[in-house]
Parts: sequence; C-alpha cells; structure tokens
Amino acid sequence: MNRESDAVAMVAHLMALSARTAPKARGQDCLTVSVITGADLVALADEMRSIGEREGIGYFVRDASGVSESTACLLIGLQSRGTSALDCGGCGYPTCAEMLAAQQDSPTGGMLFSGPNCAVRVTDLGIAVGSAAKTASIHNVDNRIMYTAGVAARSLGWLQGCGVAYGIPLKASGKNIFFDRTS
Repeated sequence: MNRESDAVAMVAHLMALSARTAPKARGQDCLTVSVITGADLVALADEMRSIGEREGIGYFVRDASGVSESTACLLIGLQSRGTSALDCGGCGYPTCAEMLAAQQDSPTGGMLFSGPNCAVRVTDLGIAVGSAAKTASIHNVDNRIMYTAGVAARSLGWLQGCGVAYGIPLKASGKNIFFDRTS
C-alpha cells in the first residue's frame, strides 16, 4: 500500500467509529459495522455485478465498477431482530412483538433486503450511515453511499443477522470516481 491507500484505510476505520458512536434510539446499538479492502473488494464487486446481471438491474453493474476501483469499503448493517421496544407502529404493526413475528413469516428468497424492520432502528441505521459519510468528507476521501453494496454484502453472508445494509466505498484520487457515472 502507498501512503494515500493507508490514509484511506485509516479513514475507513474512523468512519466505522463514527457509525458505532452515532446517536441511536434508547442508546441501544443495533448495527454491524466492518471495513473491507483488497480481495474482499473484488469479491463484493463481483457479487454486485452478478446480482445486477441475474436480476437485470443495470445500476448494480455500474456500482460494481466503482467498488472494484475503490481502496476500501465500509459496510453497515442493521441487525433485524432488534426493536426499539416502543410499540410505535412505524413498521406497520401495532406492536414490536407482532413485527418480529411477521419477520418469521416473511419470505427469504428473491428479496434484496429482508423485513419487516423496526422503523426506529432503520432511522438509527440512516443516522450512522450519514455520520460515516460525514467523516469521509471531513477527511476529503471520495465516497458514495450504495445500497447495492449492502445487498451484495448480505448476499455474501458478511453481515449475518442484518436485514438492511449499505456500503460506502472509498477512494482518494485526482478525480472522484463516484460521480459522472453513466446510468
């Protein structure tokens, strides 16, 4: 690795810290966070490409190109079995217990994410993803939040127990590889 790659890897770990320490409802952590580099980036990009080709979703293939050119990628997943225990109904069910029961009856195949999920916990995930992206921005590391990378990470079994996930690939170069993309 060169110094810039080392710096990107360090920022990825700082992003993981930002995600972990982001505010969460009732102070309960419900996230799985990991940093991938090297061969794991290649495997993630290959899985994204495979999903895109199999499902006929072109933007998975497009996003795979960005991941394959990245130096690191932060993966953040929401652990599905957790709830806020607020019985708020935001998930569409009157109680958290009913939402968890519906998870058991939910089809597992053919879905990019699994659910239903606690709306409060999904909000926690969004706050953590935003906090991580903010950290990348503070350190001038190019990044892009990709649900496609989260789907592929789940498909590879890297985020066990997570029903929803995102990836944030990172790169430091003279040109931001995540913009001016073709659709």
